Amino acid sequence: MSLEGERISELRATAHPLRLQMLSLLTGAELSAAEVARELGVTQANASYHLRLLHSAGLLEVAGEESVRGGRAKKYRHPWDAERPPSTSATEDDRLAYARVLADAIPRRFATRRRGERAQFTDADLWVEPEVWDQVFALVTEASRLFHAAARPPRTEGTVRASLSVAAFRLEGEGEAR
Repeated sequence: MSLEGERISELRATAHPLRLQMLSLLTGAELSAAEVARELGVTQANASYHLRLLHSAGLLEVAGEESVRGGRAKKYRHPWDAERPPSTSATEDDRLAYARVLADAIPRRFATRRRGERAQFTDADLWVEPEVWDQVFALVTEASRLFHAAARPPRTEGTVRASLSVAAFRLEGEGEAR
């Protein structure tokens, strides 16, 4: 996939497990490709490729540069709270690919959970009043913002590694009540 010219949608860019990990990592830290590669156990070339793709999709910003053995290395960060216009280039296939990557991440992350610790699982396909839906959506949004805002660099003293995956959306309903 070429990174030149065409900008891919944000959803398409995130529809890859490694890129999801990178976004999480760069939410709480500003890191170079070499640092990302070491943290995620991938080659620097692979990390660089995926970082450039995320940057070209507008999901990463260059937070600075550092001198490394006579060269310059960009430091990236994920501005998770940046105001972005709604994506008009995302297709329904992009949205479905993103949902699949999120769904696949849950069992992978769950396998690395700390045994004996509490966990919360909810699965619901329910009919509720619009006001209840609005309240639930607001609470889920607030939980996501709190989690992202509190992100710190990996292994920062006084922190714990935790996972949060949420998918909340209205469904089409046969004979939807009005």
